Amino acid sequence: MKMDIKEILRLMPHRYPILLVDRVLELEPGTRISAIKNVTVNDPFFQGHFPGHPVMPGVLIIEALAQAAAVLTYVTLKTSYPDGTLFLFAGIDGARFKRPVEPGDQLRLEVTMDRVKRGVGKFTARALVDSDVVCEAELMCALHKAKDGS
Repeated sequence: MKMDIKEILRLMPHRYPILLVDRVLELEPGTRISAIKNVTVNDPFFQGHFPGHPVMPGVLIIEALAQAAAVLTYVTLKTSYPDGTLFLFAGIDGARFKRPVEPGDQLRLEVTMDRVKRGVGKFTARALVDSDVVCEAELMCALHKAKDGS
């Protein structure tokens, strides 16, 4: 299954400047997702991280992986943010950063769903530029029903 930005926006609560998934290349519900974040010099975080030497913050690479995990989970569980479902971080283990991500890079987000039980998902995630792994981590995320106005 592939998804364009319009389909991603229908599922996710995130919007500019924090939406970090531009396209889904492959998605196997209950199993895995491969998605893209196009990294451009116009991304707002480059203005201050670091002037003259732009590097994508590691925490945003992890966030992009978590957003890809959220898309996978929303599709797997047949729910979405418009249903009032949020997908929140519950833990990050073993995060490792291998090289900087710079403007012009295309970040490929690969996430495998290890399990979802009682609303908590465990995922194995890695981000690549070309064939180089730039980040890897184990993520835990939890489904949360948003209350009106939250």
